[in-house]
Amino acid sequence: MGCFCSKAGDSKASRISRWRSTGIVALRDCKLKTFPSEVLDLEKSVRTIDFTHNKIVDIPTEVLSQNLIERLPLNIGKLQSLKVLMLDGNRITSLPDELGLLVRLEKLSVSGNLLTCLPRDYWELAQWLRDQA
Repeated sequence: MGCFCSKAGDSKASRISRWRSTGIVALRDCKLKTFPSEVLDLEKSVRTIDFTHNKIVDIPTEVLSQNLIERLPLNIGKLQSLKVLMLDGNRITSLPDELGLLVRLEKLSVSGNLLTCLPRDYWELAQWLRDQA
């Protein structure tokens, strides 16, 4: 998948139209430092977002909340600088153990999902988060 910056003459409107029609937002290797606000305009039409190999430090909470996410990627534990993860209002049934690797996580919200249980590690993580507050 290519980056929007690599396409000469590619306007913001044409990018948004392409992303809306395909459901794929591909911004790999674009040296982005901030989350592109135009992605939020797409609302529920987005199925896949690829921001691999960028320098984004903050993902707006609107991106992950109130969607149809069923599972988190196993490599989510690589987001070592992540402080807030809001996953409210999705269809998540379980949380991966790798979530425990998010050592800087200060807030995790998963209300309104389909969770049936939490692994023991999450109780320890919750206690650790409370201790940090």
